[in-house]
Amino acid sequence: MLPMVLYVLGGLMLVGAGIAVLTGVMVALLPQLIFGGLLLVVGLAIERWRYKPLLRGGPDPRWEDTGERFIDPGTGQLTAVYFDAQRGERHYVVVDEQRHSS
Repeated sequence: MLPMVLYVLGGLMLVGAGIAVLTGVMVALLPQLIFGGLLLVVGLAIERWRYKPLLRGGPDPRWEDTGERFIDPGTGQLTAVYFDAQRGERHYVVVDEQRHSS
């Protein structure tokens, strides 16, 4: 929800910058509107691309277990790292303690 609100806010800032350019009103705020709007929109796009959410289901059979395990600082859950050789991507999967303890 918060990222969507920030996308809208960044978009409104860029629209405001466009209106300021076309009408000549609020020209003093133009750099702040452009920089702030671009910072929000581009920053959120990079964050969404770079930081992938933890997967709750089991890993895809094509993925290779790297053996890496860590406690995710955001959720506090044990997380396993898998490598997708076909796409060259890493995937982070929450470890199901009951399934792995037997």
